[in-house]
Amino acid sequence: MEPLIPVINKLQDVFNTVGADIIQLPQIVVVGTQSSGKSSVLESLVGRDILPRGTGIVTRRPLILQLVHIDPEDRRKTNEENAIEGEEWGKFLHTKNKIYTDFEEIRSEIEAETERISGNNKGVSDESIHLKIFSPHVVNLTLVDLPGITKLPVGDQPVDIEFQIKELIIKYISNPNSIILAVTAANTDLATSEALKVARDVDPDGRRTLAVVTKLDLMDAGTDAMDILMGRVIPVKLGIVGVVNRSQLDINQRKCVADAIRDEYAFLQKKYPSLTNRNGTKYLARTLNRLLMHHIRDCLPELKTRINVLSAQYQSLLNSYGEPVDDKNSTLLQLITKFAAEYCHTIEGTAKYIETTELCGGARICYIFHETFGRTLESVDPLGGLSTIDVLTAIRNATGPRPALFVPEVSFELLVKRQVKRLEEPSLRCVELVHEEMQRIIQHCSNYSTQELLRFPKLHDAIVEVVTALLRKRLPVTNEMVHNLVAIELAYINTKHPDFADACGLMNNNIEEQRRNRMRDLPSAVPRDKAVAGGSQSSQSVSDQTDSGMGNWRGMLKKGEEFAAGDRPAALYPHPAMQQKGYAVNLLDVPVPVSRKLSAREQRDCEVIERLIKSYFLIVRKNIQDSVPKAVMHFLVNHVKDSLQSELVGQLYKAALLDDLLTESEDMAQRRNEAADMLKALQKASQVIAEIRETHMW
Repeated sequence: MEPLIPVINKLQDVFNTVGADIIQLPQIVVVGTQSSGKSSVLESLVGRDILPRGTGIVTRRPLILQLVHIDPEDRRKTNEENAIEGEEWGKFLHTKNKIYTDFEEIRSEIEAETERISGNNKGVSDESIHLKIFSPHVVNLTLVDLPGITKLPVGDQPVDIEFQIKELIIKYISNPNSIILAVTAANTDLATSEALKVARDVDPDGRRTLAVVTKLDLMDAGTDAMDILMGRVIPVKLGIVGVVNRSQLDINQRKCVADAIRDEYAFLQKKYPSLTNRNGTKYLARTLNRLLMHHIRDCLPELKTRINVLSAQYQSLLNSYGEPVDDKNSTLLQLITKFAAEYCHTIEGTAKYIETTELCGGARICYIFHETFGRTLESVDPLGGLSTIDVLTAIRNATGPRPALFVPEVSFELLVKRQVKRLEEPSLRCVELVHEEMQRIIQHCSNYSTQELLRFPKLHDAIVEVVTALLRKRLPVTNEMVHNLVAIELAYINTKHPDFADACGLMNNNIEEQRRNRMRDLPSAVPRDKAVAGGSQSSQSVSDQTDSGMGNWRGMLKKGEEFAAGDRPAALYPHPAMQQKGYAVNLLDVPVPVSRKLSAREQRDCEVIERLIKSYFLIVRKNIQDSVPKAVMHFLVNHVKDSLQSELVGQLYKAALLDDLLTESEDMAQRRNEAADMLKALQKASQVIAEIRETHMW
């Protein structure tokens, strides 16, 4: 299992070359409050003083520390190749190939790099520092040192320093491939440990948490940490390890780590003899190494899957960026052809990229035709905006100075045209909606179907401009056709229409039935034979007219020709002065309609006209509902589909425009290189894991 940790270090090096954290590699994240002894624990594991020291918050950037164990043969070979003196050295990622053999210089570099990014105001940054330590005295580990948890800002620290640090800690320990090393001082209450609390927030089962209790030698006299180390106070699944740190006096007196580890062992032998072999810095290093190896073994299959998925994604991204242009004529023609094809496919519903969140393209056009436009037409009331007084006024105006024997045909035509005209506005709105959708298809094709256009922003803008101009040119033509469709219906009111003739015949029968019902209800004082004779004569007249006119609607209006003496209607516009005998009447006064009860004949005339209007309106509405979508498809949608490519080629495929249109965006080359580098890193990482698989290490 030992080679597994170098594998992770190798993978870390691979991804460090592209500066990406897209793969969450197994690592040990050290968490604790300020002055809990985190730095001392890390330095004990390294065996060297490498971390900055001071009061307050010292660690202000994540430090990713890779410990690499080297055997004597490898050390000798590396020393010869790099002219290194000494058996231990370090390397920073940001200083490239520079090798540090002086660990004081390593500490100074950490401080300088921290201030370079985080400034000198004690603020924190999430940009990590990568340090690799090569030594024969370390075990293979990957550790992450994070800023210590604090509660209140000190000095010129930001007021939200607590929130910043916790967010940074959560970011690292939320990685499911990480092991959490929760550091707590023994002279504090373990039940209130901030490190264990934040670890439990992301690892409630404790499967990734190992607790380290520091400063065992600083507990109050008469107390010990036996219950804590045995897990009786707070159980931790991966265990609890106690260590003894160097005091500040030891650090000031330059006490080396090796001497501190010997003193630690002596203290444990004296204070906790039964637990000596399960505590201390050396046991902690071995435990961390074992846990990390097992954790890596469990994570490798998932890492392999993740790397394969990312490789496919970056390959697709690189393909979308395309190769550098060699033949500009061919490239331009291909891009134009592809855009035109994708535009048409989106309308036809055969596009490669189908929208799943909303209707688009041809599906939306269909929805506009049959849902939006259809329902709007159905909501138009055939008699909307038409009152009974309007109908009666039209009838009387059409008769002129002579009293009418039947309802004039002119009044019906006048009123029905007024109602049919109301269908024009929703029809033109239908054209507008389809035009807007065809405009939206341009953006859809740019975003999903032809990402290559993003390489050439000027070509993209030119294509959008050409298609928009084509749509704009077809809009008035389509509007004119739709306007003509309504005008055609208004030009000739076809009362011989089969559906309208059937409606007239049905209403004719209804009126005849109503006449018979009225005859049965006549009072006994009226001679029956006169009433019947008058009715029969009227009925015969209607019958004759109906037979000769094949459904002519005038026949039904003859029914109101005869009235009883009491049925004669009152004047529609009565003037109060007219009721006074001998009163002079000013004939220039314009009479104002007033509300009154209509006479029986007026009521029947209005009902007949309204029924005729409704019947004919429904016929016209049906025609419009069918013909408008057909006109829009022919004059707008299909015309644009058929002429789109020729329009684009004619406007854009010109030698004078080639260089300008095929100018890449400024950052395209950079993004292409970054994607290519990332793809190479992922492929190399996949090879590393494949080599491990071949050796049957998992």
